[in-house]
Amino acid sequence: MRCQPRLHLLLAATIAVSLSLTATAQPPVRPASASPPRSDADIRRILVERVDTHRQAVGIVVGLIDASGRRIVTYGSGAKGDARPLDGDSVFEIGSITKVFTSLLLAAAVERKEVAMTDPIQRYLPSGVKAPERGRPITLLDLATQTSGLPRMPDNFAPKDASNPYADYSSERLYEFLTSYRLTRDPGEQYEYSNVGVGLLGHLLAQRAGMSYEALVKARVTEPLGMSSTGMTLSPAMQARLVRGHDRSLQPAKNWDLDALAGAGGLRSTANDMLTFLSAVLGYTPSPLAPAIAATLAPRRPAGPGMEIALGWHVVSGKGKGIIWHNGGTGGYRTFMGFDPEARAGVVVLANASTPAGPDDIGRHLLDPDSPLLAAGSPALAQPRERTAITIANEAFDRYVGRYQLAPAALITISRNGDRFLVQLTGQPAFDIFAEGERAFFLKAVDAQITFETDAQGKPVALILHQNGVNQRAPRIEGEPIVPKVITLDVKVLETYVGRYDFTPGISLTITRQDTRLFAQLTGQGAAEIFASAPREFFYKIVNAQLTFEVDAEGRATAVVLHQAGRDQRATRN
Repeated sequence: MRCQPRLHLLLAATIAVSLSLTATAQPPVRPASASPPRSDADIRRILVERVDTHRQAVGIVVGLIDASGRRIVTYGSGAKGDARPLDGDSVFEIGSITKVFTSLLLAAAVERKEVAMTDPIQRYLPSGVKAPERGRPITLLDLATQTSGLPRMPDNFAPKDASNPYADYSSERLYEFLTSYRLTRDPGEQYEYSNVGVGLLGHLLAQRAGMSYEALVKARVTEPLGMSSTGMTLSPAMQARLVRGHDRSLQPAKNWDLDALAGAGGLRSTANDMLTFLSAVLGYTPSPLAPAIAATLAPRRPAGPGMEIALGWHVVSGKGKGIIWHNGGTGGYRTFMGFDPEARAGVVVLANASTPAGPDDIGRHLLDPDSPLLAAGSPALAQPRERTAITIANEAFDRYVGRYQLAPAALITISRNGDRFLVQLTGQPAFDIFAEGERAFFLKAVDAQITFETDAQGKPVALILHQNGVNQRAPRIEGEPIVPKVITLDVKVLETYVGRYDFTPGISLTITRQDTRLFAQLTGQGAAEIFASAPREFFYKIVNAQLTFEVDAEGRATAVVLHQAGRDQRATRN
């Protein structure tokens, strides 16, 4: 993408914990004639470039499985200065790949006739805890397909230690959230990735079985499959093989401990164990879990254009090739697991750093050579600049405390807790920010900075979020967020906008319709709903971006203009 203009559509990230609102557009797809880097030497060259050139991890382990057997390819180390080689038994946090195991537990519980997919979650909550409802109750299936209507994160998520953010989120706090939360849409209506939803599913299944989540996974998945190096609590042998996690600057990061939301991302595992799991999924290894595994693979509900959600797994298709996958991320690790069911080939990629690039593109490329690797000029591969924190008085910071509106449904909250200065984006945990000037601050958890704008009296009037090469301005607000008025358009009008609009070769905006709702999806990103403020004017609620459609004399859309970050970028209809 070095020779192409960069296109930014700033969408909320789905990484486990991230302040980032930016997802980078994918580079153009390589020619279909390109051969997949199947040999160990070719794969290793990719890993060498990712570790040594782009510094996106200290070490990476790749596991592959197909009809010819399984292989492990590694490069790098478990930590700086650690001479021990990585191998298939090196232990990593696998983050949200845990969700696949949680959904398998649901399918297994259905096979045992302990629960039904359509059971309301209220049935498995303690007396006195009321689950939110709207239209109908939330079911176990809604949780497993990320269509419950619950948000990505609970609104009472306020970790004492941002470097280990889930450790103090207890079942009591989960119950408090459920009792107070009000759904904004009906269960089953729309896909929205939800850590709290799948974490709740794991919690409810454990309650139903009368054991902890960790014990349930061990009894019903890892022991039956022979996965002796997968769990939450590390045995002495696993502890000795644990690979050190690193943050995006490749500095050592804390391991994460999950309590009530363990089902969303609490497992640790190895490439060998993950390949054992894929062997059962692909049918190479007979397993008593085969019926339950089959139940997890069937697509259940739409999850955006070109993607469906099964039980835990995401299912994508394109050019005749279907890929089933999930990824994961914690404070020190990024992971990917996926497979091609037709080719019966699977890939696991485990990296020991929480850098923006992650290993997803590597995993997808190994499954489908038409899926491109990140190009050298991609912002995701850029190195963060080293920054030095200075000390400012708490009282000097207090004037910045307040709320700043980044988008109609996205607020940045600035607060102070003792000597800690904090920033929190809607739906995400609070992160520490550090002063590098009187009005300039930076985050260590992600490569992002904040600059405050002040008036002549020194009162803050806005903040600027600097991230991924984009500067986003958020005015300070005192009352309720300002939301543009939404108007209702006839479905015949909405249908005239449906189609693909090309910004550059390989970068498009696809408009789709679901009943009376319109969605926009930029290449390499998920679909997001857009709302009409005028017959040809639409806006996003989750980001500060607007779309204007150009139409011909017959009213048919011929182009769309994206307005964002002070830029107007035009895409012509394909």
